Order: sequence, then structure tokens, then C-alpha cells
Amino acid sequence: MDPDSVKSTLSNLAFGNVLAAAARDYQKELMANDKAQSSSSVNQEVDLDELMDDPELEKLHADRIAALKKEAEKRQELKIQGHGEYREITEPDFLGEVRGSNKVISHFYHREFYRCKIMDKHLKSLAPRHFNTKFIKLDAENAPFFVTKLGIKTLPCVILFRNGVATDRLIGFQDLGAKDDFPTRTLEVLLLKKGIIEEKKQGEDDDDDYLENKQRTVRSSINTDSDSD
Repeated sequence: MDPDSVKSTLSNLAFGNVLAAAARDYQKELMANDKAQSSSSVNQEVDLDELMDDPELEKLHADRIAALKKEAEKRQELKIQGHGEYREITEPDFLGEVRGSNKVISHFYHREFYRCKIMDKHLKSLAPRHFNTKFIKLDAENAPFFVTKLGIKTLPCVILFRNGVATDRLIGFQDLGAKDDFPTRTLEVLLLKKGIIEEKKQGEDDDDDYLENKQRTVRSSINTDSDSD
């Protein structure tokens, strides 16, 4: 027999054995993966079933409900104080309004000034979005005492109060690009930097909607009970 022929045959057999072994290993790997995925799926179903009665999960849910209830009560208290909307007040009410909340944005304006109307528009948009801060406006012509006391000489003038103390102010549009067409976000960012409002965290809009719906449900329930009486 030709030695080269024998050598070639043995080499082919060896290569064939390697391929066969590789094929078997690959098949085993596929079966192992299928088994692992099946096991993972079963475990996931078991874990989900167990979570349904998990006391820690129930506690988290209860804590979340309690936090939302507390926030709803706080929101209602702030609403009574005039938060959540941009309101016009009179000079006799000014001190009470400013001292009644921790953070207050007060716009001194003139009815005929175009830039005062622009500031009005932006503050009206921001008030419902920053419930923890009170937004008010005061006709400067009808508030001579506080215009003098606060040294207001240019309108619009937005004064920022913390715990009843004037801590900062915006005079005209000089901090807003000195242009009339600035977006509301520009004013919002400036007020954020000054710390008079707070940036909403992700998901807070959803919480606000939930609280509003919850309050409407409670009010509806109260009205229904009253009608039945």
C-alpha cells in the first residue's frame, strides 16, 4: 500500500472525526441553551407569582400610596393659599400674600405696558407647573406704597420673595436676552437658577395628574353623598 495514500486516508478520517465531534458539541450547546431558556422562563413565572404576595412589595405599594396622599394634602393646603395659578392681588393684601408662602414671585406691572403683558403671559404659563411657588401680580399704579418701599423704578419688575423677604428681582427683560420674543423656558431657567422654583423630576407630571384625578374623585364622592342626603 502506498504510504502517502495511507497517510492521506488517516488524515481524512481524523478530520472527519473532528468535524463529527464539533457537530456533537454544537448540538449539545444548543440543547443546553434551550434548557437554560426554558428554565429561566419557568423561574420567571415562579418569581412573578411569588412577588404577587411579597410583603416587601406590598409595603412599597403602601408607602407609595401614603406619599401620594401626603402630597395631595400638601397640594390642597397650597391651593388654599393661592398656589397653582397666576393671580392679581391688591395692595392691602400684599403683605399677607407674601408672608403666607415660603416662595413668592410677584410681578409689579402697568396695564398699558406691552412688556408687562408679555411677562404676564409667561408667568401665567409657569404658575400651574410650579405649584410650590406662589405667583401673583400687582398693579403698580394702585400700589404706590410698596412701589416706593421696594424701590421699583422700571416695569415690568418681578420681585422674588423667600419667607417674606425680597431676595432678588428681574428688571425689564435685561436678564432675558433684552428681547420681547424670548420663550417661556428662558424665564423658567432663570427662575430655576435663582432657586425660586424647582425643576420637576421625571414622573412628577404623572403624579400631578394622578393627584388631580384623585382629588376630583374625592370631590365627586362628597357631592354624590350630599345629593343622596
